[in-house]
Amino acid sequence: MGNSGSTGTLLAPSQAGSPLQVCLNNVFASNKGGVSFPQDFLYQYLEVKPYNTNIPVNPAAVTRPATADDVAKIVQCAVASAVKVQARSGGHSYGNYGIGGEDGAVVVDMVNFQQFTMDNSTWQATIGGGTLLADVTSRLHDAGGRAIAHGTCPQVGIGGHATIGGLGPLSRQWGTALDHVLEVEIVLANGTITRANATQNPDILFAVKGAAASFGIVTEFVFMTHPEPPNAVIYSYTLELGEHTSLAPTFAAWQDIVADPTLDRKLASEVIVFELGMIISGTYFGTRDEYNALNFEQRLTQNATAVSVSVLDDWLSLVGNWAETEALKLVGGVSGPFYSKSLTFTATTLIPAAGIQALFEYFDSADKGTLIWFAIFDVEGGAVNDVAQNATAYAHRDAQFYMQTYAVGVGSLSNTTTAFVTGMSDTVTNSMPGVQFGAYAGYVDPKLADGPQEYWGTNLPRLQGIKAAVDPGDVFHNPQSVAPVAAAANGTQPGANPTTTGSQTPSTGGSGRSGAWGYWILAVLVAFAGL
Repeated sequence: MGNSGSTGTLLAPSQAGSPLQVCLNNVFASNKGGVSFPQDFLYQYLEVKPYNTNIPVNPAAVTRPATADDVAKIVQCAVASAVKVQARSGGHSYGNYGIGGEDGAVVVDMVNFQQFTMDNSTWQATIGGGTLLADVTSRLHDAGGRAIAHGTCPQVGIGGHATIGGLGPLSRQWGTALDHVLEVEIVLANGTITRANATQNPDILFAVKGAAASFGIVTEFVFMTHPEPPNAVIYSYTLELGEHTSLAPTFAAWQDIVADPTLDRKLASEVIVFELGMIISGTYFGTRDEYNALNFEQRLTQNATAVSVSVLDDWLSLVGNWAETEALKLVGGVSGPFYSKSLTFTATTLIPAAGIQALFEYFDSADKGTLIWFAIFDVEGGAVNDVAQNATAYAHRDAQFYMQTYAVGVGSLSNTTTAFVTGMSDTVTNSMPGVQFGAYAGYVDPKLADGPQEYWGTNLPRLQGIKAAVDPGDVFHNPQSVAPVAAAANGTQPGANPTTTGSQTPSTGGSGRSGAWGYWILAVLVAFAGL
């Protein structure tokens, strides 16, 4: 009797027979395939599936609930064992935050939350938290030719995308994806299933719209929707002129164009600099004559080596042909080792001429350690900036454009490549002393010295207060999530002194704008096309 046969050692939460595993097995008693543990066959490959293989993560369990009640029970199991929880929607977090970002979390995979309804009297759509953007697009189309603003990667999940920001080609006209969110159903740290909207739990809705992964698990959204755009012009200008330094004047001209406060909101634009040169591409949501009247190509200082301008009058065709989408479809959720950083630029903090020149010289001179690298500049502004900075957790309401830099290793990510990515950002920031840039949480960077402050800016104190009210035990946690106000005051805000090695998110998914491997495929396609 007594403790016969016992060593007196407590089982870790991830060990077979631990209280956590017993509890989760009880939740899924009628669905044995609904939960997996580290001892299961090919656990990392079949269940964990890290997006960024440069950041190893070993969750305590991966669960696949089917109802909000299941999610609530999973959270209760985790709380009872003092284990952290994170949701995974599409699984495209650059820091693997959808699987916890560090060892020992319970992952709540939202793949079964595919519900969809449309209220034809209000044109409000109810969408499950595990729906991928490709399915969001097609289901809204089939339900009456409706649409919301969102990114261009079809495999990104709406659960992360619409709770980080959700930027895409239509954002200058319609705002971010999260600006379309009217209401959510969310499971909180105490296991309750709660609705949040403008009048019921408005603080929770505020937090969800930019930082949901720190506060709970959204099981469904209610979105306002718009009629699909009737037509659009797709344009792409490729420049390949030898050294990148020769492309600096064209980038400077592009920055002047997108910094114009009178820029037509129908214009979406992006610059991609990579090993083979530079591409300026995007969408104009109007007619070919209206696009031509912008004189966009003529306002650039160099003639492109390849030009493609086409008109599409079918929404699904338009979404399917956005610049990077076809490349992304080839790789879907394929993982790889990469590192990424981002910077935010406003109308008053544009890159000076000296900074542009230094950056493009750096592209030529730096030791990269890889051929698969990118610097991507996406124009924002417009309707995104119509919303007050303190109206949602997403704080970058003055952003004119974002700079995202990343590189992909082949097999593994070298220190040289990581340093190159850091150097791209440093080259710009060193030319702009004293500027506070901020970073986009959809392009999460675990190496940021103060990630939460960079992501949420002046909204962070309010978020910390809400966190203390609804999740004082910090159940919903990743390496850069919002800490309860008391913990933050004691210097334990995640991300303040990150120890993570390696590389879209304090989120369940990624940016939706792109994926590292997607651009690798794009580079290969460009190379084979001889551009």
